[in-house]
Amino acid sequence: MSSLVGADDPVAARRDEPDTEHTPNPPLESHAMGLLRYTTYRFAQAIPVLIGISVITFVLANMTPGDPIRLMVQGQEVDAETIAQLEARYGLDRPLHERYLDYMAGLVQGDMGHSFHRNRPVSDLIARRIGPTLMLVLSAYAFALVTSIPLGILAAKRRNEPFDHVSRIVALIGVSTPSFWIGIMLILLFGVQLGWLPSSDLVYPWWPPETYGHDGYVEHAVETLRHLLLPMIALGTLQMATLMRVERTQMIDSLQGEYVKLARAYGVPEGTILRKHAFQVAQLPIITIVGLNLSTALGGAVLTEFVFNINGLGRLFYEAIVQLDYQLIMGITMIIATMFVIGVIITDIAYAYIDPRVTYGEAE
Repeated sequence: MSSLVGADDPVAARRDEPDTEHTPNPPLESHAMGLLRYTTYRFAQAIPVLIGISVITFVLANMTPGDPIRLMVQGQEVDAETIAQLEARYGLDRPLHERYLDYMAGLVQGDMGHSFHRNRPVSDLIARRIGPTLMLVLSAYAFALVTSIPLGILAAKRRNEPFDHVSRIVALIGVSTPSFWIGIMLILLFGVQLGWLPSSDLVYPWWPPETYGHDGYVEHAVETLRHLLLPMIALGTLQMATLMRVERTQMIDSLQGEYVKLARAYGVPEGTILRKHAFQVAQLPIITIVGLNLSTALGGAVLTEFVFNINGLGRLFYEAIVQLDYQLIMGITMIIATMFVIGVIITDIAYAYIDPRVTYGEAE
């Protein structure tokens, strides 16, 4: 028995045997070319999607009741001629289709337009605000992955035990509770009552420590983490709960697979079975959810930024909608849509690295 265990993993060989009989492994260079073709194909598919999003957003934004010019000059004494000049300056006196075509022509050249209310290029405004939002979303995802996968595995390993029951209750609460409410509760508990953590704004690690009066980079890093902790947990709780439930379900299915039973029959240690045979198979749905839930995280970031007074892209988007700043609405929408499309494409590509049986190229 021990000699069989010491061989080149007979369980993995047995499990993959049908694939190796009928479909020989392609050369590494051929697989890379297939992956490149597939990536190019998916990016080409994304172009009409983004165009459709731009059309819908442009039409809806311009059909919203209200006049952006009158909002811009609100509280000032201006006559009708001045308003007409401002409308002509920003092209609002032209037909809708002409304005859309002009906007898309500029967008292709990298020009995202000019903000009515801030009198600045939209690209500059987005560049200043996108950093905090990315920092918040990425940290929330990191928190969700680091906590959900170990908890999901442990719940599956201890199925129907007290830990499993508690984890399912926590996951149910997590997927049922809005991120902004979690943020408010965290502020009241850790910011107001206990006073352990700051409850507003972020400390940006890309700014020098002297900006915040910190004594060196160590204190700067600690303060960055302290300011990020509460909004990260508030935004990442939903993702953590969703991933934990899926991880538990997939691990239970994997641990009941025939190849796991064969591994146990060969005497393979339980830790090796969990790590090598069950875990890898269970991660495919996790990758899908991580990619598709990016839109949920970006949407939740809007409310989270308001609760924690973070000057990010979500807050800027809300202000643009209130002010009917069409160019700014379009610019932020296209950036968020592009981020989501790229996230989905990266998710698809990641399948090839997790599951070698997935091939791209000819079959596509």
